[in-house]
Amino acid sequence: MAACRHCCSCLRLRPLCDGPSRLPGRDRTLTQLQVRALWGGARFRSVAVDLGSRKLEISSGKLARFADGSAVVQSGDTAVMVTAVSKTKPSPSQFMPLVVDYRQKAAAAGRIPTNYLRREIGSSDKEILTSRVIDRSIRPLFPAGYFYDTQVLCNLLAVDGVNEPDILAINGASVALSLSDIPWNGPIVMMEASAENILQQDFCHAIKVGVKYTQQIIQGIQQLVKEIGVTKRTPQKLFTPSPEIVEYIHKLSMERLYAVFTDYEHDKISRDEAVNKIRLDTEEQLKEKFPEADTFEIIESFNVVAKEVFRSIILNEYKRCDGRDLTSLRNINCEVDMFKTLHGSALFQRGQTQVLCTVTFDSLESSMKSDRIITAINGIKDKNFMLHYEFPPYATNEIGKVTGVNRRELGHGALAEKALYPVIPKDFPFTIRVTSEVLESNGSSSMASACGGSLALMDAGVPISSAVAGVAIGLVTKNNPEKGEIEDYRLLTDILGIEDYNGDMDFKIAGTNKGITALQADIKLPGIPIKIVMEAIQQASVAKKEILQIMNKTISKPRASRKENGPVVETIQVPLSKRAKFVGPGGYHLKKLQAETGVTVSQVDEETFSVFAPTPSAMHEARDFITEICKDDQEQQLEFGAVYTATITEIRDTGVMVKLYPNMTAVLLHNTQLDQRKIKHPTALGLEVGQEIQVKYFGRDPADGRMRLSRKVLQSPATSVVKTLNDRSSIVMGESISQSSSNSTQ
Repeated sequence: MAACRHCCSCLRLRPLCDGPSRLPGRDRTLTQLQVRALWGGARFRSVAVDLGSRKLEISSGKLARFADGSAVVQSGDTAVMVTAVSKTKPSPSQFMPLVVDYRQKAAAAGRIPTNYLRREIGSSDKEILTSRVIDRSIRPLFPAGYFYDTQVLCNLLAVDGVNEPDILAINGASVALSLSDIPWNGPIVMMEASAENILQQDFCHAIKVGVKYTQQIIQGIQQLVKEIGVTKRTPQKLFTPSPEIVEYIHKLSMERLYAVFTDYEHDKISRDEAVNKIRLDTEEQLKEKFPEADTFEIIESFNVVAKEVFRSIILNEYKRCDGRDLTSLRNINCEVDMFKTLHGSALFQRGQTQVLCTVTFDSLESSMKSDRIITAINGIKDKNFMLHYEFPPYATNEIGKVTGVNRRELGHGALAEKALYPVIPKDFPFTIRVTSEVLESNGSSSMASACGGSLALMDAGVPISSAVAGVAIGLVTKNNPEKGEIEDYRLLTDILGIEDYNGDMDFKIAGTNKGITALQADIKLPGIPIKIVMEAIQQASVAKKEILQIMNKTISKPRASRKENGPVVETIQVPLSKRAKFVGPGGYHLKKLQAETGVTVSQVDEETFSVFAPTPSAMHEARDFITEICKDDQEQQLEFGAVYTATITEIRDTGVMVKLYPNMTAVLLHNTQLDQRKIKHPTALGLEVGQEIQVKYFGRDPADGRMRLSRKVLQSPATSVVKTLNDRSSIVMGESISQSSSNSTQ
């Protein structure tokens, strides 16, 4: 929950200096507030909220003053500027045209972007997810029918790597809209959470603490609004249905709509078709009765009536359109091991919501890298678990363009990933990718993805600490217009799509039998009492345990081993003396190994390599390949200080490549070791490919394991023993070279 990041005990104005200030030509002492107000033509105001060991500083009137509303929110050395602008002429759109964009700048972390343009390009997942959180927070608080283009931009000014900017951005949006003349019923409190499988009572306590202290932030915002004296604009028109048309539609269609919403034989498609038929019939009669009314007004009026009838059945009769009581789950069916070639798979069906989840293992090198701003501050942080969510158009019997991931898919996937991440083992030897494809959708597909993902992980043999399930809780309220508060309400377990559309809340919660791992509240009201939140958590926890019991009948714990066709990881030790041979010139051997077998080789330390193979058969091929390239049955016969006959295999500018025996990897004999004289090219000595020369062996370089040879030291008058490895014979040439000569060469 965003609010849980804050704790504070009091609210006070931020002092700018230790004592009073005087201005030239003035006799009186200025207060601290007056000093602040002088910056920016008496528009600058600021307030500070103590958050325990931290302080939240909110200011406005200094930056971006042409915007309808602007604010800078700072905690520690992290600061975010948020602006809000709304057009004064209505949009032709038949919805609230709100755009929220949160942007991270590399300059905020003291870095330059690493892309080829060296500037910010596109939006990262972090930016999109933060924008969605802000959008969900502020959208319900605009007046009904306010169809004016509105844009909220959040600009990261500075980041310290400790204080999270997304929290500041949400508060900044609340401040900017509150201080603007845009009609908006804030400030807010937003609720979203990821948790390390904590107990329900601890989770509820965290929410209460967060809500308590965010009230201090709200009071600070309200104080700024009062000081500045904000006056909200009056829109030219609010696109709300005519009461006269609504009343007429109520008479025409109320009974028919009631019959549809209490017919439990309907499914999603047939119910939608039945309601649509009533709408078309009603529209024909309305056009005759109200010829001046536009199509949008008629459609919205019908929606008001349909929503009223639907909600009244729940509030007054405790019935739901599919026949369930308020706390019952839809029918749930689970399957695992759907396709043998997959590393893990599961099908989760809850009512008319169907999700296919698959698990794929890959090497640790394929893990996700952390957000670019986090990387700029704290370095690259690998994440070896990811969940990707897909929602194709056929899932709702529609046609649409299938392109890249949209914001909705990204958000739903991130929520399901949060739900599963705490149970993933941190030392798992592979990167895990869960894909969740929604095949049918009628509500709560993100929570179905958490359930299906949990099943697929256990099917794949991932030793997760516990199974995870998720459920969505809905809300239908009856409001008291005079008091402006909730008079009565009903909480709904495992909501349908139509209950989400006509209801007041989509409260998603996921976790294990023990505790909670993720929460997301999509609230369509200006606010709800904390009492309802606590009841929703309790109702969700009961449903979550019931879902886990059903899932356990299919698979109750992770498989003891991974699938036979799954990937394999092995660690091999390569001595420094053989590392050059193992890698090959320019990495040739490793590249060839990967191309021919499909394995991935990564270096762990100086003598340790990790080999990842997608299948056991690929690992067998890799073992044979590695054995062959590292085979060196004559290496052990080489003696330090001995002289050997070498064959030149290649002439280079820097020296000659030589071999001491046939299956040896050629090594470089540098120009400096070819002759006592200084030469620039081996051809100066008349050396040719295939020629045999005598060289002295000085062991391996301790740094890189390369063989050290010299021809130069043999050109002194002393004689040596030339050893021929092929026939293990030696030729006496004279006395051995002195130790001092050997040492000087080394």
